[in-house]
Order: sequence, then C-alpha cells, then structure tokens
Amino acid sequence: MKPARFSGLSVSARHQRGVALVVALLLLIVITLVGLAAVRGTIMQQRMASNQFDRQIAFQSAEAAMRAAQALVATNPGDIARNCQAGGVYCQGNPFDDPNLDQTKIITVPSGTAAGQFAKSSVAVSQPQYVIENMGNWYDPSTSTGYGQSANAHNYGAQGTSTTSVYYRVTARSGSPATVGDRAVVTLQSMIKRG
Repeated sequence: MKPARFSGLSVSARHQRGVALVVALLLLIVITLVGLAAVRGTIMQQRMASNQFDRQIAFQSAEAAMRAAQALVATNPGDIARNCQAGGVYCQGNPFDDPNLDQTKIITVPSGTAAGQFAKSSVAVSQPQYVIENMGNWYDPSTSTGYGQSANAHNYGAQGTSTTSVYYRVTARSGSPATVGDRAVVTLQSMIKRG
C-alpha cells in the first residue's frame, strides 16, 4: 500500500515542516541572551571605572586639603580644634565622626589656595575640609637620647640632649558627606612634627 500523499509530500515530511523555524528561533534567543550578558558586563565595567575615577579625584582632593593644613598648622593656632593631651579631652580616631567636635573647627579649604582651586575644578564634587588636633609634646626621636642613644638610656640617668616637639594630627576629607551625596568621600590622616 502506498503512503497517503498530500500536496506532493508524505505524512512524515508534513510533520517535519516548521522544525527549521523552531531551531532558528531557539538560536536567535540564545544569541540574544549572550548579547544581553555582554552588554550587562560592559555596563558593570563602565560603572566600576567611573567609581574608581570618582575615588581617585576624592583622594587627590583630600590630599590637597592635607597639604594646605600642613602648611598652615604653625601659623594659624586658631585653627587647632583641641588639645588631645589635655586632661578630660577625648579625641576619637576620626574627628569628623565626633559629635562633640566644635563644627567651626572643621576648616573648609578656601578656593583661593591651590587645594581650593583643584576642588573648584569641574571634576571635584565639593571643597575639601580638614581638622587639626594638638597631640601634645613628645620626645623628638631625631635628637640624641643620651648614652648609647638607646630608648632606655633614661633608666641610667643619661638623658643627654633630648628635646621635645609638638605633634599635630591632621585629618582631611575630600568634602562634606552632606554636600557630596552618594559620591566618594576619602578621609586621610597624618601626624606633623613642629618644634
């Protein structure tokens, strides 16, 4: 017996019609998903590069504030926020987080300085700020400590020509978080010896 024919095709050939369309649609879906994954990866890399650029600008802004504070610490005693060696004075590691800090002692770098000009440029988000704290008088390690120049020479009564120096702690940040918003804020800290 002969198989039934319809429009010149056998029954098995009629059931296979459209398979090429289904395969082509599946391949199109797979290619689309691969393309979307590539676009998603590219967007993520672009965001990471943007965040890294933002952090670098914030770091440079905070470093500019640090240099401005170091240049002014000896000549502007009114800028010193507090004496951390005085009795009853508690100084946190980051003075910007201290609710007891006098807010007038958070110095914003003026736009007329080199640090302020950098912050005023189009890439920086806001003016950098700094806080100066007096950490007290301490022995200057670069001077003679007496016999044998050892740290325990004072135990033997040979203190020699040791001198003291005033140390200041400068904490600088790239800008006020209230002004910056969701952009990067970098905080730097250093000790400065004067005397």
